[in-house]
Amino acid sequence: MIVVELRKMFRRPRTWATIGVLNALPVLVALLLVLTDLAPRAGEGPPFLSAVLRNGALYPLAALAIVLPLFLPIAVAVVAGDSIAGEAQAGTLRYLLARPAGRTRLLVAKLVAVLAFVVVTVVVVAGVGYVLGSTLFDAQPVGGTSVSGTSLTSAELTGRTVLAIGYVAVSMLGVAAFALFFSTLTDSPLGATMGALAVLVASSLLFTLDAASPIAPYLPTRYWLAFVDLFRDPIQWRDITRGLALQGVYVGVLLAAAWANFTTKDVTS
Repeated sequence: MIVVELRKMFRRPRTWATIGVLNALPVLVALLLVLTDLAPRAGEGPPFLSAVLRNGALYPLAALAIVLPLFLPIAVAVVAGDSIAGEAQAGTLRYLLARPAGRTRLLVAKLVAVLAFVVVTVVVVAGVGYVLGSTLFDAQPVGGTSVSGTSLTSAELTGRTVLAIGYVAVSMLGVAAFALFFSTLTDSPLGATMGALAVLVASSLLFTLDAASPIAPYLPTRYWLAFVDLFRDPIQWRDITRGLALQGVYVGVLLAAAWANFTTKDVTS
């Protein structure tokens, strides 16, 4: 069943169209930085942008930061929200459940397919970012420069990039868990997607309010950009570990709630 769901996911033109649209923004930003005078000179301006301009091998980090606040969560929420609710809306869910596989296996297969989409999307964005950075900016073939301004070996830079990709994928798994949970509550994929996005928008807005500071450390979007700390020297692990732990709690609770609801609800569509 997992193989079937993976085939369905990656044979859909809209899956690859979504990934293509996500990569359009990092491409546009890179071209604007190169072709216009918007970018400061290397070594000037904000430390993060300055580091990217000094070493294009860091542009995968910039590409992830560009799509992470809005576009990547939307894509993940749409795919995860459609996983169960889409089958119900199309009237195929009851036929899927008529198989001897059972509801738990179906839910697991849907989750694995969504997770595969998240990983592939994040890897493609980082890969496109690396190609852009090495082509358009001053990529340093041996080693690189950290956000802190110190030198990194090529092995360190590669290892930290892999860790950043994993961290972003875990963060997006939290988004998928919200959307998958809402997908088990409704027969509308749009409703499930909007429910997940409403939670994320509310989290982002609350994070900017001083009155909400007591709950800020527990908001799902609080540590999304903490992967930048992987490119400091030395690595600052505090927010990274907190972000992983927080997403772990959200994913565990929401998937358990999705399973409890899906395995007990009456399916008529």
